[in-house]
Amino acid sequence: MIKFFLMVNKQGQTRLSRYYEHVEINKRTVLEAEVIKNCLSRSKDECSFVEYKDFKLVYRQYAALFIVVGIDQTEVRNYIPLAMNVYSDYHRLELKSLSSMEFFNSSYTISRSHCK
Repeated sequence: MIKFFLMVNKQGQTRLSRYYEHVEINKRTVLEAEVIKNCLSRSKDECSFVEYKDFKLVYRQYAALFIVVGIDQTEVRNYIPLAMNVYSDYHRLELKSLSSMEFFNSSYTISRSHCK
């Protein structure tokens, strides 16, 4: 389940926050400060999944903004089968289009040879 969604600038200021579980206001500021510190301190070469307390942080930088989502472990487990289905369908479509292009190219070659 998604616990929270944050949009943060490079200076560490929260621009948008949305909580999907009740968190007291004073705990939100502490949580946001720790989450922002964890995400902003990582290099671009590091993984964008970070374990934090009893949940995971998934973040991505878009220009000057960081998008941070806090999720629990079951959300990651739900994502994997979904991604496998999406990507396997993508590969099937890619193979179908590739094989149809090969058929088209071979048909074109055959038809050109008949024209001579």
